[in-house]
Amino acid sequence: MYRIVKKKELTANIFLMDVEAKRVAENCQPGQFVIVRTDEEGERIPLTICDYDREKGTVTIVFQCVGAATKLMAGLNEGEGFRDFVGPLGRPSEMIGEPIEELKKKKLLFVAGGVGAAPVYPQVKWLHENGIDADVIVGSKTKELLILEKEMEEVAGNLYVTTDDGSYGRSGMVTQTLKDLVAEGKQYDLCVAIGPMIMMKFVCLLTKELNIPTIVSLNPIMVDGTGMCGACRVTVGGEVKFACVDGPEFDGHQVNFDEAMRRQQIYKTEEGRALLKLQEGDTHHGGCGNCTA
Repeated sequence: MYRIVKKKELTANIFLMDVEAKRVAENCQPGQFVIVRTDEEGERIPLTICDYDREKGTVTIVFQCVGAATKLMAGLNEGEGFRDFVGPLGRPSEMIGEPIEELKKKKLLFVAGGVGAAPVYPQVKWLHENGIDADVIVGSKTKELLILEKEMEEVAGNLYVTTDDGSYGRSGMVTQTLKDLVAEGKQYDLCVAIGPMIMMKFVCLLTKELNIPTIVSLNPIMVDGTGMCGACRVTVGGEVKFACVDGPEFDGHQVNFDEAMRRQQIYKTEEGRALLKLQEGDTHHGGCGNCTA
């Protein structure tokens, strides 16, 4: 059992948990994810690592209740635990492999939408720990849905909070704040955008116009997390990729967001999955092309 040592409700239906998982904590890097399961019959849930403490051997996850499996997770209390806590999975953020002195020369921007603040935080924290400041835009629909503001303030060079309804911070979408910052004279060498697919799509459309290279994380479309189910198939630069084994980070300007979002809708039903399998043939499943599960 992987014991929950801390549980906190960040806002309505969004929870943070610190989980004892020593081997994961020792080896994980910003950008990677874990797969959790509440019990032997439970659904596999891929979640991006929000934070980790190597000394304590804990990993922090943040999740939103959107179905039965996450509802069961939300019902777990401190002292209880998960049946499975597998990771670290996926590729670390590309920045982790860059020389620190080179990163210090770059002007970096992170754009987080909704629960996307959770995977953005460890990357910004890692940069901060290495003496690198990054600007961060955090957006949510309303003030009540905003998460990790205080934590982000402590590690961001400049934090810009925006709400769709104007109830807190700047008013409007994250893209409007990005436009405003550029209009004010800000220049960026790289943007990292993480959040709902529709948000990442429009951030990428804007940054392409502004000539800002952009990385996105496609964790939101993952289901199985091992490349076997085919749910997170996506076209990147004309090539078939799978978010869980090839990512979750990709060049946002190369991602076919419309195809990915359309495919996610079809994948939700048994009939839809059968149709996709017929259309995509051996490339329907991520790693093998032969899985009949």
